[in-house]
Amino acid sequence: MSRDGFILALDEGTTSARALLLNREAEALSLGQFKVKQYYPHPGWVEQDPRDIWGAQLRAARKAIRGAKVNPSEIAAVGITNQRETTILWDRETGAPVHNAVVWQCRRTADIVEGLRPHAALIKERTGLVPDSYFSGPKIRWILDNVPGLRGRAERGDVLFGTVDSWLIWKLTGGRVHAVDYSNASRTMLFDIRRLRWDSELLELLGVPEAMLPEPRPSSGVIGYTDAGLLGASIPIAGVLGDQQAALFGQTAFEAGATKCTYGTGNFMLMNTGAKPARSDRLLTTIAWGIGGETTYALEGSVFVTGAAVQWLRDAGIVKTPRDAEALAKSLQGNDGVYFVPALTGLGAPHWDQYSRGTILGLTRGTGRAHIARATLEAIAYLTRDVSDAMEEEGGIKLRELRVDGGATRNDFLMQFQADILGKRVVRPGNTETTALGAAFAAGLAVDYWANRGELAKIWRAERVYEPTMKPGDRERLYAKWRAAVTRSLGWAKADN
Repeated sequence: MSRDGFILALDEGTTSARALLLNREAEALSLGQFKVKQYYPHPGWVEQDPRDIWGAQLRAARKAIRGAKVNPSEIAAVGITNQRETTILWDRETGAPVHNAVVWQCRRTADIVEGLRPHAALIKERTGLVPDSYFSGPKIRWILDNVPGLRGRAERGDVLFGTVDSWLIWKLTGGRVHAVDYSNASRTMLFDIRRLRWDSELLELLGVPEAMLPEPRPSSGVIGYTDAGLLGASIPIAGVLGDQQAALFGQTAFEAGATKCTYGTGNFMLMNTGAKPARSDRLLTTIAWGIGGETTYALEGSVFVTGAAVQWLRDAGIVKTPRDAEALAKSLQGNDGVYFVPALTGLGAPHWDQYSRGTILGLTRGTGRAHIARATLEAIAYLTRDVSDAMEEEGGIKLRELRVDGGATRNDFLMQFQADILGKRVVRPGNTETTALGAAFAAGLAVDYWANRGELAKIWRAERVYEPTMKPGDRERLYAKWRAAVTRSLGWAKADN
């Protein structure tokens, strides 16, 4: 394959679908982006229309190609990265969704998850995950149980399941390829991360027919080709990674111990643990990627609500824009004892409490908008430290630095407070589009657009480094109060409260 041309990276996130056209220096020549609406039919439920997801992603891809003024035949490969765990079921014959997508944030499967608690050890051993509504398996079970006649059709293979990458691959190839990459498969709670195959015992436990499941494939390698009528050419789909694994790859965190945190709707910290899965009680063990016949694993801590908490500030009328939150936070010398635990959809790692709910503590007559805004930004950093501490303890590796990406990394108050509360330097790269970059890198390697990972590492560069300046005593005093606030939020939504 020629090393000329471009790579098209499709980045389907929780709130928008994006597409970037990249050159050999990994520079984005153009961007297409369209929002994807979320629906909240009941408290704690989150859905999207799969047709909206596909439509927004296709429009974004076409806009990126037009914006760069390139011939589609010049695109060497397509890379896909996506919101993980979000669950889509569709009719094999018509390609029509049979239910709205159940989004990763959705908590409707809490009762199903409770029934899985006695099998937690088995689930952890096979999948590296813990029983939680976060993952795809319980969502599949819920849809099959709640749409009349669907289970029989799924058992015959007439109804297909996919995470968002599978759905996009199916649509891009005109319904010719039903596949999922290892990194996304490892988020379903149905996939044996060592044997790299669907686990029959877990499928039976959750009542998921194997006939509806996509074929697991490596993260880098040609999976199929786009229908020429969609993007103007038949282009190899050559790289697929779940968004957080893509960000790890895009940060060129290729060595064991390298760690990144993505600040998006939620926060996601991943540490590369090499060729062997690390065992952890409080964190997730996941597949980072499968490339070149080798599987790389990671420890992951998933925080469900961080950037979404800033969106809540806006929706609640406390700020008009996310930038307002930073300005309000900076207007105070300290937090004045106000803490916000943004458990708006429960708490993820390392707490794993789906019954926790958002809690604001320390309010006084003098508390104002600035305190709530500051408490929200501080909470993002505290939750990240919760994961970091668990990662150091259970991974047996001390973090030297944290590479960061995502929209919130442009918030200098947050990044400095993150460095202060961690006591570690925080490094923001020059190209913060690391999620799209990771998908592009995986696709480019597969078609020899880039020669190897060494070439990719030379592309990455730091833009800004935040060094910790807070006194250790102040750091631990603030963090102790945070831990106390978290304790008060736990279990709030249980029926006996």
